[in-house]
Amino acid sequence: MKKTLVILAAGIGNRYGGAKQITPVGPCGEKIIDFSMYDAYKAGFEKVVFIIRKSLEADFREVIGNPVSKFMEVDYVFQEIDEEYAAKGRNKPFGTAEAIAVCRGHVDGPFAVINADDYYGIHCYKLLGECLDNMTGTGEYVMMGYHIENTVTDKGHVSRGVCKTENGMLVEINERTHIEKRGECAEYTEDGENWFPLPAGTPVSMNFWGFTTDIFDHLDKALEEFKKHELPENPLKAECYLPTVVGELLTEGKATVKVCECPDKWYGVTYKEDTPALIDALAALTAEGKYPSPIWG
Repeated sequence: MKKTLVILAAGIGNRYGGAKQITPVGPCGEKIIDFSMYDAYKAGFEKVVFIIRKSLEADFREVIGNPVSKFMEVDYVFQEIDEEYAAKGRNKPFGTAEAIAVCRGHVDGPFAVINADDYYGIHCYKLLGECLDNMTGTGEYVMMGYHIENTVTDKGHVSRGVCKTENGMLVEINERTHIEKRGECAEYTEDGENWFPLPAGTPVSMNFWGFTTDIFDHLDKALEEFKKHELPENPLKAECYLPTVVGELLTEGKATVKVCECPDKWYGVTYKEDTPALIDALAALTAEGKYPSPIWG
């Protein structure tokens, strides 16, 4: 079995305004995904699976897949907009749970999941990789936990899975789709009027997971229920979120999730205005010798 990194890259970047996954941010034009793959490669990952839209395949192969293929095995799976709902005006797939579900058959053992447009930090891949090596059964998952104050931007709102933990284990996770940096830390709202605080140190999910392959059965069942109940009520915008499925498995006692705390600061390109800070951070890390330049040179 090859230690595998699965990368969620099918989003069309609505808030950013384009295919942010292939925007140059490194000193030699590297993409944010290059730094993630390099960190994973150095941590012992041998294979990468890209979840993308078919329309992005040519660009991904040319500027992302081909360079890294000299170092890691590369595979592609496609998450598309459902044709029936596209005809009704839907402009996005059914969410991150569906994205991972389409990877069935492309991984053969414990695997990691990340977003394409997030920089997670250098240390987390080694930590999660060690957890994957120690997975011995089914339903034993792992999540990298970040402190909320390290994951927000002052350029707009973000979505995070807000977590409750006990003794290093995940007890509860709630997807909050509108979190803003307000006051000393952050607050979230469900209706745009009422705001609730998220104190510094609150652990959140950045969609950096480790799973065993039994997750696919759970995802298929969750998607079936989603299409029966949630989708008809909100056909244009309803999504089936990966953290929500994990939370339900916890509630039902069908899974356990170890939370590995990550001290690193998150950087991303949720909004175009986030890009300069990311470029500066990656330039500094490269200058310190943490990354070669160019990465795949």
